[in-house]
Amino acid sequence: MTKLKIKSGDTVVVIAGDHKGSEGKVLRVLPEKNKAIVEGVNIVSKHEKPSTQNPQGGISKREAPIHISNLSLIDSKSGKPTRVGYRMENDKKIRFSKKSNQAI
Repeated sequence: MTKLKIKSGDTVVVIAGDHKGSEGKVLRVLPEKNKAIVEGVNIVSKHEKPSTQNPQGGISKREAPIHISNLSLIDSKSGKPTRVGYRMENDKKIRFSKKSNQAI
């Protein structure tokens, strides 16, 4: 399993695929599938059977996972997509933006 450089709470932009150019906040990361769920991106319709929680049933809209390789972190300083690197500072491993060289 590879190390994912995107964490939940990060703001990302979709760089490839049907939703290219869309921005959103990462709600959840699924490391076993190398995917992430991004707020407002890749919305799908889910048909739900009637149940005790939802007696009416019907169609609900929700975000589907999108592959990590199609996402790029947005640099907080410039607001543009950036790659992520790691370095040691004060005996602690931190993520940093390769574009602005600042800690994330």
